[in-house]
Amino acid sequence: MRKYFQLICAVVLGVSCVHAAEIANLSNGFSIRHERHEAQGETTRLYLGSDESSGFVDVATAQIEGFEAAPPDVTTAPAPAKMDLVSIIQNASASSQIDADFIASVIRAESANNPHAVSRKGAQGLMQLMPQTASNLGVEDSFDPAANVDGGVRYLRELLLQYNGDAAKALAAYNAGPKRVQQYHGVPPYRETHAYVARVINDYNRKKIAQAKQQTKASATAQKTPIDRSATNGTSSGTK
Repeated sequence: MRKYFQLICAVVLGVSCVHAAEIANLSNGFSIRHERHEAQGETTRLYLGSDESSGFVDVATAQIEGFEAAPPDVTTAPAPAKMDLVSIIQNASASSQIDADFIASVIRAESANNPHAVSRKGAQGLMQLMPQTASNLGVEDSFDPAANVDGGVRYLRELLLQYNGDAAKALAAYNAGPKRVQQYHGVPPYRETHAYVARVINDYNRKKIAQAKQQTKASATAQKTPIDRSATNGTSSGTK
């Protein structure tokens, strides 16, 4: 009945409907509080405020296990503007020497770019830092986007150095812990961890493939033979 009602609102009437705040529970263990959601095929848009200007998060529909009513009297600040997050990632990339696109893919997999995401296990913020991990990294407020990303990226750098640049092992350790990677001599046989590693690497590879195609197209355009303007100026090198 609820799905039918939403279909009526979104498709038939073509107008916005009033919704109570919701919690979207995701398959990777964290949840996102939002005001309303809108299914868009393979993705579902979660609006963080009462209007679109408050920001939104796009999440793969397949990753959403379900929705539930949000507890009353709980407020959530809107997500930072897209350019703010881009700047935060660029700064973390410059200080850590980790590709900004790789950092962005980790954040997307961890929190769907929501700085207020909290997992069922208690991980917090953009890079889903556990309270003890955040404390060890000197992060006082895990819901501060800049502090969270800075701490998470420093931890990710430690793991990449520990595993000699092996991204799969570093990501597995970030998700399941270094002890599990050591125990299984590689990515542990956990479905969640395998899915997480694949999600980050696939997202990163898609970005790089798209960038390579764009560069190839730009290069091909630049290498086109320039127009010979000598003929139009009457200065051809041929015999008059």
